[in-house]
Amino acid sequence: MSGNTFGQLFAVTNFGESHGPAIGCVIDGCPPGMELSEADIQGDLDRRRPGTSRHVTQRNEPDAVQILSGVFEGRTTGTPIALLIHNTDQRSKDYGNLLDTFRPGHADFTYFQKYGLRDPRGGGRSSARMTAPMVAAGAVAKKWLLAQYGTVFRGCMTQLGEMPVAFEGWEHVPNNPFFAPVANVDTLEAYMDALRKSGDSCGARIRVTASTMPVGLGQPLYDKLDADIAYAMMGINAVKGVEIGAGFASVAQRGSVHGDSLTPAGFASNNAGGVLGGISTGQDLEVSIAIKPTSSILTPRDSVDRAGQATQVVTKGRHDPCVGIRATPIAEAMLALVVMEHALQHRAQCGDVQPALQIPG
Repeated sequence: MSGNTFGQLFAVTNFGESHGPAIGCVIDGCPPGMELSEADIQGDLDRRRPGTSRHVTQRNEPDAVQILSGVFEGRTTGTPIALLIHNTDQRSKDYGNLLDTFRPGHADFTYFQKYGLRDPRGGGRSSARMTAPMVAAGAVAKKWLLAQYGTVFRGCMTQLGEMPVAFEGWEHVPNNPFFAPVANVDTLEAYMDALRKSGDSCGARIRVTASTMPVGLGQPLYDKLDADIAYAMMGINAVKGVEIGAGFASVAQRGSVHGDSLTPAGFASNNAGGVLGGISTGQDLEVSIAIKPTSSILTPRDSVDRAGQATQVVTKGRHDPCVGIRATPIAEAMLALVVMEHALQHRAQCGDVQPALQIPG
């Protein structure tokens, strides 16, 4: 196992490096007959791409996707779909001083220890740039799930550094660079401007949901839907925590509160986050992820070189002061890939089984 393929029935193999000529993925297992064009994928890539505001890296990548295979006359053929994204704005010279040193908090040290060598340019395979192919694959999964079940994926920022972001409405999310569900982001703008000038970074908390979910997705005991969601989210660069439903707040809840009562009109609450016993209830999937501060910062930090000698590291170049700002479409994509995988598993095992009891989600 090389760790570069996600999923089995809808298998996505990710390839490339941050400063290589191109990045991309191969999707194996997409059902045939679905209309698919590059325009179906480009929208989500545009939401994730760098250079879209002053608060993110100024690396200017168009992230234009090409479909190389698996589509004929506008429809998927059932054969592998190869997606390619060219890198066009690398500045590898910014990383020349990192060949012999290790950035604290980054994967430099572990990659070198594991492989005996590493690509220091932009972090190579450990770069957040490698999330672009997963966003592209997630767009394909989203389209199929919307057509089959009406499932819709949405995400937003709920905290920036130490600043909570209140939820006012989903309609605000597309209108600001933070994916924040609020009408006014002046305080977030000022916070990021000060952070960038200080040469430091911060983390973020992202909420992602799936609504109009089919019932019955997931397997006992070790292929639970929520277990696979946590696995997928932890595979996103810089994610250090995952919550499903009430998450860690469940510790302070009583059983009389946490258990989601059932009524003829549906569930009375959703502390379970749309999953019971590892199987989807039909309620919205509710997931939160915690993203650590960016490791590449201008603030000097102690480290060692390849000879084990003490040194200091200052990371120059173009970096996100908060990688969480662009993480919302990534989290949506990974959730879609998990749901897609489980939807195909469910069709294979239980395709002719209808829910015995219809309860509104």
